[in-house]
Amino acid sequence: MSDLTDLGLAAMARGLAARDFSAAELTAAHLEAMAANRHLNAFIVETPEIATAQAAAADAALARGDAGRLAGIPLGIKDLFCTEGVQTTAGSKILAGFVPQYESTVSGKLLADGAVMLGKLNMDEFAMGSSNETSAYGRVISPWRAADGSNRELVPGGSSGGSAAAVAARLCAGATGTDTGGSIRQPASFVGISGIKPTYGRCSRWGVVAFASSLDQAGPMARSVEDCALLLTSMCGFDPKDSTSLDVAVPDFAAGLTGDLSGKRIGVPREYRLDGMDATIAALWEQGLAWARDAGATIVDVSLPHTKYALPTYYIIAPAEASSNLARYDGVRYGLRVTPEGGNLADMYGATRATGFGAEVQRRIMIGTYVLSAGFYDAYFTKAQKVRALIARDFELAFEQCDLLLTPTAPSAAFAFGDIVDPLAMYLNDVFTVPSSLAGLPAMSVPAGLSNAGLPLGLQIIGRPLDEMGVLDAGLAIERAAGFTARPESRR
Repeated sequence: MSDLTDLGLAAMARGLAARDFSAAELTAAHLEAMAANRHLNAFIVETPEIATAQAAAADAALARGDAGRLAGIPLGIKDLFCTEGVQTTAGSKILAGFVPQYESTVSGKLLADGAVMLGKLNMDEFAMGSSNETSAYGRVISPWRAADGSNRELVPGGSSGGSAAAVAARLCAGATGTDTGGSIRQPASFVGISGIKPTYGRCSRWGVVAFASSLDQAGPMARSVEDCALLLTSMCGFDPKDSTSLDVAVPDFAAGLTGDLSGKRIGVPREYRLDGMDATIAALWEQGLAWARDAGATIVDVSLPHTKYALPTYYIIAPAEASSNLARYDGVRYGLRVTPEGGNLADMYGATRATGFGAEVQRRIMIGTYVLSAGFYDAYFTKAQKVRALIARDFELAFEQCDLLLTPTAPSAAFAFGDIVDPLAMYLNDVFTVPSSLAGLPAMSVPAGLSNAGLPLGLQIIGRPLDEMGVLDAGLAIERAAGFTARPESRR
């Protein structure tokens, strides 16, 4: 049954519809794979009983002929999404034991379409990290190894590292991720899968534990562009419970896929050509542009002059919003409570937060509180918001000259644990992904090649607001041209 886990999500759906195998068999194969790969630590909570029951329901619906579009498809849910009756921790000790009595809109949509939930996926604490080392439940290990014989354990990227590792290792057909500054795209690049961050507001944030409310956006991660398109169609849609949700029609993204870039103009932002860029990544970028030309596109140079301010702008705005959002975790209503002997209420607040939050979360709360404090609000936060508007305007002007942008996804391949210990150096992993997040644009990473060490490298496509279809088509064109078939098992 292990062969079933090698199928892509779309192939699984076709096989289930043809009754080539059952949802119960498909789920059992994935549960077996999960058990054999627990050393990766991709899941915080496994839900085999729930998955088995959902698979049985999917088989019954398939037999009746009224099954949803994702009936019987085994998925992993990032532990940032609240799941009714199943522990949700956001990778943090402060939420240990928290069991929501409600379902997030996005996971609810997937389940309503018949998907099977295998469990909750590990992640950087409160989605703050680029390597999945900040989780209170232990680091996630990438299923990949470098081809240099060192056999060092590699990071899967973050914050959606559990999602990335589980999909790449064939532990689930697809997974939910969230992307605040690159947390879908960067881990997808690191493990050789696809992932798309849709336009801000395309997917409801209701029931998703908040990091930075003006940036957070849910999206799918899977092993192909078509698989991502199938998941995205189910995940998107207006939600009156989310004030930032967009009331726009949701196309059938998978049905609309063509991979044809005829007449499309692909922009190359000159500011993304960083000094000292890895030669392999620079060469892959040029190859990607050649593939776009072969698919019918015209390549044009564009400028995004405020790109150099994107990282500092992001690391003011995101921590500021995190400081506000995470103020609710005080030990009073839910989650961890630490009560010092003889202490008062303020002591309980302090002890709970000091014990419950990890170092990276504490760091960002402190930064955010500082930039929001009296005397510094205008100097930092207000100025950052103004620069954010300029960054968004840069994209608007660029899209007057082109339809899509093509860039590298990350400045490097996956690195080994311990290679980056400086927090500021870690933040540089998001250098190519943060600008489009600040502008709220749809962006996708597609695996396109291997580094000199035999590790996956991704290319990023950025589109106009609500042009997920254009982004997916460009992703499909790159996917077809790249013919990326490498998998982690072949690199061990």
